[in-house]
Amino acid sequence: MSQLAAYSTSTGEAFQFWVLGTVAVIGALCTVFMKRAVHSALCLAGTMIILAVFYLANGAYFLGIVQIVVYTGAIMMLFLFVVMLVGVTAADSLKETIKGQRWLALVCGLGFGVLLFAGIGNASLTEFDGLSQANANGNVEGLAALIFTKYVFAFEITGALLITAAVGAMVLTHRERTERARTQREMAEQRVREGRHVPPLPAPGVYARHNAVDIAGLLPDGTPSELTVSSTLRERGQIRDVSAEALSDLKALEQRAEDRLERSAIEPPHLGPNSRRTEEASK
Repeated sequence: MSQLAAYSTSTGEAFQFWVLGTVAVIGALCTVFMKRAVHSALCLAGTMIILAVFYLANGAYFLGIVQIVVYTGAIMMLFLFVVMLVGVTAADSLKETIKGQRWLALVCGLGFGVLLFAGIGNASLTEFDGLSQANANGNVEGLAALIFTKYVFAFEITGALLITAAVGAMVLTHRERTERARTQREMAEQRVREGRHVPPLPAPGVYARHNAVDIAGLLPDGTPSELTVSSTLRERGQIRDVSAEALSDLKALEQRAEDRLERSAIEPPHLGPNSRRTEEASK
């Protein structure tokens, strides 16, 4: 009966697998195909949470809690905050800094697919123990026995890859300055020699009734000026255009001013009681 229960799946488990599995696959695809790095990180965090639910449903309670607390709660949120603070644009991912890295990534992806199908085929053809036998001495002890005996080399290689990724991230983000920093006078002289915009750039939101950095300032004709906003926000597509709203507000203000002027020209001036007494006294 225990061996039969290990191979059987209840209706609730099947429903949970197909629903959450579909959401996990969609989240993984969105992680790869999203244009903004922040959205990709959020999709990856959602996929990790669903994997934790799968671990908990299969009886791996320790692994599920570690998946949520360590990976989703600590590492993934750290990546998300770094992406939001540093600011990674979609254009950075299109620049191939290492020659042949796309072909290498394709070969690695094909190798990972072969390993994935081999693992699924092995699990479907061979027999496996049930949850009661695997967690006979506790989930933590059973997981530790597998990590430090059967899968010790894979665990060490994964740790080395994570350390290499952390060191690479620090090298990419922290760069030592090898030359003297230019002064403001030197930068102004360089702008003059290159014929660029010599005075400081105009502030964002000029004539737009806003002071936000993502709102372009307006020129006298009402069109937005690209010099008033950051080029990073422009590449991200995070600039709000309020030129039409500002022009409509200006037209409404001009119409109200014209209505007041016409009304004051048509209506006679109001004479109060003091003015009437002055007229009677003069008569």
